[in-house]
Amino acid sequence: MNQFTFSKFLVATTVVASIAILAAPPNNYAYDWWPFGEKTDRSAVPVVIDDTPLSAERKATTSIAPMIKKISPSVVNVYSSKVVRSQNQLEHMPFFNDPFFRHFFGDRLESSPQWKPKSRKEQSLGSGVIVSGDGYILTNNHVVDGADEVKIALADSKKEFIAQVIGTDPKTDIALLKVDGKDLPAATLADSDIIEVGDFVVAIGNPFGVGQTVTSGIVSAIGRGNIGITDYEDFIQTDASINPGNSGGALVDADGRLIGINTAILSRTGGNQGIGFAVPVNLVKSVMERLLKHGRVVRGFLGVVIQEITPDLAAAFDIDVDEGAIVSEVTPESAAEAAGMEKGDVIVEFDGKAVKDVRHLRLMVARTAPDSEVSVEVIRDRQRKPLTAVLKELPGTELAGSFDSGDDADDSGLLRGIAVDDLNANTRRQLGISADLDGAVVQDIESDAPAYEAGLREGDIILEINRTAVRNAAEAIKESRRVKGDSVLLYVWSKGGRRYIVVSESR
Repeated sequence: MNQFTFSKFLVATTVVASIAILAAPPNNYAYDWWPFGEKTDRSAVPVVIDDTPLSAERKATTSIAPMIKKISPSVVNVYSSKVVRSQNQLEHMPFFNDPFFRHFFGDRLESSPQWKPKSRKEQSLGSGVIVSGDGYILTNNHVVDGADEVKIALADSKKEFIAQVIGTDPKTDIALLKVDGKDLPAATLADSDIIEVGDFVVAIGNPFGVGQTVTSGIVSAIGRGNIGITDYEDFIQTDASINPGNSGGALVDADGRLIGINTAILSRTGGNQGIGFAVPVNLVKSVMERLLKHGRVVRGFLGVVIQEITPDLAAAFDIDVDEGAIVSEVTPESAAEAAGMEKGDVIVEFDGKAVKDVRHLRLMVARTAPDSEVSVEVIRDRQRKPLTAVLKELPGTELAGSFDSGDDADDSGLLRGIAVDDLNANTRRQLGISADLDGAVVQDIESDAPAYEAGLREGDIILEINRTAVRNAAEAIKESRRVKGDSVLLYVWSKGGRRYIVVSESR
């Protein structure tokens, strides 16, 4: 074949191949490479379909759906809102309180719109758990703290309630709410003292407001404390994902029983990093019962200053135990003094339970109701010695930090954010208070409390509330619940002098 003929053959072959490619069938057909092969219909590729549900036996071992269906209706969304009022900027000007300036310019400036304090509405989101069919709900204190209004939405979001705050306990970050409902889906409570590290758990809540979400994990640790989140810490630690919005939600076991209230996470990013904490339900239950009974949380008080047992202290006291708490001081007129407890005693057992360390003893005492008679075992001079103590009430109860459900409830909250204590010999000596002065000493006060803005400070002594004398913390708490209206008149001792303070939300 000469060169010209071969070229014509090559061109003809190329044209035929191009026509074959252009005439190729649709994509649902395929051809072998050589020769052209036969058509294969891709739409007819056989697949195996089995649309029967999982068997009950298989589902029981591989799915937690039945358990979730049981507990999820008990977990609710909690929406709280409050009005935040900015301070008057004029008050921070050094010349504003000058009488000459106020005479000519004060009233005019105060009435000017640009100088008037502004208000804004803040909203927060959390979760809660229904624990009774008649509408009692547990959540975190920080979810509803300072709220003017709290709303509850059921898991299906088809029904909402306005909730009443029955009481709060900042020391454990627990709050008890009540809605007007009947036959609500209540969770079943477990015994959180018997859970173990490695147990399977599920966290349920409303993270980031996306809707009810379920995450799973295990119990990573129990009895976790010294975290710095609350005053009384006995956390269940879990790696089940907990994120903002989960606060107040449920931590449940494999049977769908409530074992804890999700409270906090440790995170460098603000999101879940596998370390979450829940308040165990046994501690939550004791807080709930006292809020219902007293309208506030009352705790037992033994009256000792205690410290940890170190190897050096164990050797110095010649004791062969590494668990317990050493008594370094006994408070005068306390339950411990009446029981015969002495400095140097090592408390190894309280109310029939072994004492692990200082935190554990403090928690056990606080969970025991005042006036309870408890057995205490100490090591003294290398001998075990049984004692019996009748606990008193822990001083420093929060004033108006809880709301009674009775007709005389303090709904104004004007005295919120104040912690008061009884006057004792040490307080009188430190503050220079004479023995004939009775009242309730302000142990702590939050900076955003209405009373703080009115001028009440830590160390002040409340002598009267609305012209009714109060001789101690209990009477101050009692009178605080009777406060009604938009303001309350306090008569206080402060820095050696006495004065009146008007506490009002409108300040």
